[in-house]
Amino acid sequence: MVGDDPNCHHYVNNKHKKCKTVGIESFNINVPESATQKELLKAGREFNNNPLVDAFNIQSPVPDNFNFNEAVAEINPEKDADGLHPYNPGKLVLQEEGPLPCAPAGIVEMLKYYNIPVQGKHVVIIGRGPTLGRPLSLMLSMKREYANAAVTVLHSGIKNIKDYTLSADIIVCGVGIPGFIKPDMVKSGCAAISGGITWQGKKLIPDIEADTGEVAGWITSRLGGVGPTTVAMLLRNTIIAAKKRLDISGLS
Repeated sequence: MVGDDPNCHHYVNNKHKKCKTVGIESFNINVPESATQKELLKAGREFNNNPLVDAFNIQSPVPDNFNFNEAVAEINPEKDADGLHPYNPGKLVLQEEGPLPCAPAGIVEMLKYYNIPVQGKHVVIIGRGPTLGRPLSLMLSMKREYANAAVTVLHSGIKNIKDYTLSADIIVCGVGIPGFIKPDMVKSGCAAISGGITWQGKKLIPDIEADTGEVAGWITSRLGGVGPTTVAMLLRNTIIAAKKRLDISGLS
C-alpha cells in the first residue's frame, strides 16, 4: 500500500480478513506518501525475492507522485495477484492460461453462479479501463463456456449510450459515476452489473441506480456489488500461484 488513503486502508484490511478465512498468510509493506518511486520499486522487489510470498499486488490508487504502471511492471508475472502485469493481459489476448484481472474475472464467476445466459447474448460494457472494461470484453467475447457473446464497449463520452444499453442483454457499468445507468436505459429482463462504486462520505454508491432493478431481471446488490468477487479472485490467483510454485519445486 502506498500513502494513507482511508479507502485504500478499507480495501487492504478487507483483503487481510478474507485471506485469514481461507488460510492464506497476509502481510503488508506500507510505503509512505513522502517516499520516492525508487522506494516503491524496492518494496516490490522485496516481495519478488521473498520465497514466502506466492503472490502480491500494489493497492491502487497511489498518490500522484508515484507511477503505478511502472511499479506493476516490476512485479514478477508469476506473483501477479491482480493479473495486471503487462505480460499477463498479453496472455489473456492470446487466450493462454495466466492470472486474470480480478474485477472482470469475478464478474464472469458471478454470471456463472446465477446462471445468467451469456453465449450469443449482447453485452454492453461501459468503461474501457485496463482493470475492468478492456479485459472483460476479451473474456466475454472468447469462444468458451460463459462467453462467446457479442460485446460492445462504450465510455462515458458517448452521447447516445441509451441507444446501446436498451439493446443489451447484459450491462456492465464501470465508470465510477453514481447512478450513471438509470431505469429508462435498460430493457426488461436484462442483467445489470455495477462494476464501479463511488464513496459519498461513508456510503458506497454504485454506477447503476437502485431503481433499475425494477426493470432489470437481475442486478448487483447496492452493498458489496462486485467487491467481494474481486477479492475472491485475488485469493484464487494467489492459490494458483502457490500450487504452481509447489509443482515446480517438486513439493506438491
